[in-house]
Amino acid sequence: MRLVRGRLAAVSVRASFGAGMWVGVSLGLVIGAIGGALLAWGAGTILTWQRDLAFTLGVARTLLPLGDQVAALRWLSSTWYLVIPAVAIVVALVSGLIGGLVGALLAAVYNRSPRHATVVVEIPDLVEEPTAEAVADATTRRRRGGTRRGRGADPDGSPRTPPSAG
Repeated sequence: MRLVRGRLAAVSVRASFGAGMWVGVSLGLVIGAIGGALLAWGAGTILTWQRDLAFTLGVARTLLPLGDQVAALRWLSSTWYLVIPAVAIVVALVSGLIGGLVGALLAAVYNRSPRHATVVVEIPDLVEEPTAEAVADATTRRRRGGTRRGRGADPDGSPRTPPSAG
């Protein structure tokens, strides 16, 4: 192996978009799951806070902050097993699109810049090309008998041909 120095002339915009999208989706799933869990927990906490305030102060729930949203908060709190994955998927899709666009933008900017990164490439040693005599000798050599024995071959190694119907 020998090492060759060169410079990276261009980066694929399509591949950079795909890589950025996968990174965005991965991070978005994690952040979205955490955000969905916080949303469901927060809805339950607000419901408990409203119940305690309504009981303590004797005020109708509709007069409290977020009082007219009790049904939505109750649904968010009770169906947390749907809320968390839904929020995670929505956040993952949005962050995947943003990550893909950022990756493609960075690739396009790199391709347009005058300065390119220096790379070191490993090139395998070249194997000597066969000479014309070796090629001619290999093609004119008589085949050894028995190399293709088995199903579908004659004892001399040549393939069998089906009998012609005549």
